[in-house]
Amino acid sequence: MIRTRVIPCLQLINDSLVKTTQFKKYNYIGDPINTVRIFNELEVDELCFLDIRASVEKRSPNFKILSEIADECFMPLSYGGGIRDAETARRILEIGFEKVVLNTAALENPSLVSEIATHSGSQSVIGSIDFKKDLFGKYQVWSTDGTIKTKHSAIEWAQELVRLGVGEILLTAMDNDGMWSGYQLDAIEKITTSVSVPVIANGGAGNIGHLIEAVKAGASAVACGSMVVYQAKGMGVLINFLEKKQIENLFS
Repeated sequence: MIRTRVIPCLQLINDSLVKTTQFKKYNYIGDPINTVRIFNELEVDELCFLDIRASVEKRSPNFKILSEIADECFMPLSYGGGIRDAETARRILEIGFEKVVLNTAALENPSLVSEIATHSGSQSVIGSIDFKKDLFGKYQVWSTDGTIKTKHSAIEWAQELVRLGVGEILLTAMDNDGMWSGYQLDAIEKITTSVSVPVIANGGAGNIGHLIEAVKAGASAVACGSMVVYQAKGMGVLINFLEKKQIENLFS
């Protein structure tokens, strides 16, 4: 049986580590390299880094900081932000990241997903979906760091991403982001039952119970942000992670 992964999902703005609330205001967390060193010691399953402003600012990934992260990190890594062509994706994989995360670029150029998946394998491509629940109860996909509303429903876009070749889906509930209130369970259940690839639940984790709820709703992995960079809600920065025994017993 494959063990459920618990993944710190860390937000970058260029070379600084930050944490947002509902994709709006953000707080400075610290230096990503020092953070990686702490997570090495804590023996986390894997790390995901997302440069949240790269697409908005129309800039390329910061390869200098990504190279430093890859050199320092002992666990599998994924990265998203500013990846607009296959060559950029290949470069990120070559410097030591196992997976690339595609969000805005996949919406603007769906064939890019297939191109990267064909060259590097579906296991190297994560399709990222940022969504909000609209007034009619539909899960609407947003792009460009949650600044542009698209015509896609999250369920239909997840199915299309799988058809294009992604190996996993990172599903982020924008309204839950940084709120410590739990994941959007209904969306997790609907999307995991509509696709054949693993879904990583993201947005809203505040305690161990929330992780368990997400897995029961169908998630194959759970991503955490605030929970692993703050002491607690409303308190200061503290890079932390669950103990190995906690994780081993978490989903049994």
